[in-house]
Amino acid sequence: MTASTNKKVIVRRFERDAVAGFVNPASYLRPEGVEILSTGGVLIRIPYAEVKAVCFVRDFRPPTRDPEQMLFHARPRTEGLWVRMRYRDGETMEGLMPNNLLEMEQPGFTVIPPNPNSNNQKLFIPRTALREFHVLAVIGSPLKEGKKKKAPPPEGQMEMFE
Repeated sequence: MTASTNKKVIVRRFERDAVAGFVNPASYLRPEGVEILSTGGVLIRIPYAEVKAVCFVRDFRPPTRDPEQMLFHARPRTEGLWVRMRYRDGETMEGLMPNNLLEMEQPGFTVIPPNPNSNNQKLFIPRTALREFHVLAVIGSPLKEGKKKKAPPPEGQMEMFE
């Protein structure tokens, strides 16, 4: 982990306590699992099968388990894919992810959580942590990006700057 752009994370695990530490966003996803530098200075590799979520956080305060923070109350306005995930343990969560196949990681999905004011800024969810994954909506389709053609001016109308 040589980069100076390390990010604060809390790795939530299924059977064990969460681990707080730092990751290099460019290289924390290894073939054998998630690589994290703990707050105690120990380099740890956690297998994907143990990881429920890698939470990129603002600070290391304990995570809240408010069910309202796991689901959107209304249709999101941010562009992307609105997805619903059901974990192996039955917990359900919604999030937004990019509508771009090139931005998807092989071992899992990166999503933005529903509550923008929570401690979690973004989450990485391993595929092995999920039982179900559904796309609820495509928001801001790239098909709408083209400019609309203007209707021709009515016949006989004067040009503004002739």
